[in-house]
Amino acid sequence: MNLPGRSLALLLGTALIAGCNAAPKAPDAAAAPAAPAGQVSAADIKAVRDLNASWFAHYNAHHPDSLAALYAEDAVLMMPGQPTIRGRDAIKTAYAKDIADMVKYGYSNNQGKNSEVTVSGDIGWESNTFTVTDKTGKRIDAGKYVTVFGRKDGKWVIVRDIWNSDDPSPST
Repeated sequence: MNLPGRSLALLLGTALIAGCNAAPKAPDAAAAPAAPAGQVSAADIKAVRDLNASWFAHYNAHHPDSLAALYAEDAVLMMPGQPTIRGRDAIKTAYAKDIADMVKYGYSNNQGKNSEVTVSGDIGWESNTFTVTDKTGKRIDAGKYVTVFGRKDGKWVIVRDIWNSDDPSPST
């Protein structure tokens, strides 16, 4: 019997339940109203889907400035093979390099067709798949991502972004 492991699980479970019972934060009067608790707004789902679709459009148009503008000022980006990137300026720099590499090889980043989106109040997330293709349409890579969105001043922005490849890592 693993008592330390059970104690840790009990402690974490208790903390999770206590966090769920915390008093809600007062709404920002300038922000667009969120759907009532337990309801998902079709408009919010559409806004999150549209924002993520625009991510792919800006990326494939090779615009790191407009791509980074989709992120909150304090957003966190977790790219494969890179340390965590924090803040919009650092995200713009990372995307400038990443996009330059994609252009160099003639690759495109393509959003999958099986998007799952959930919104709860001022937080939303999307999970989906992606493919990277070359100029001929040949698949170079495929993977999945989770993007977390936050409503800030009535506007949806990306607050956390992470993805990884389904392909095995090249051996070194």
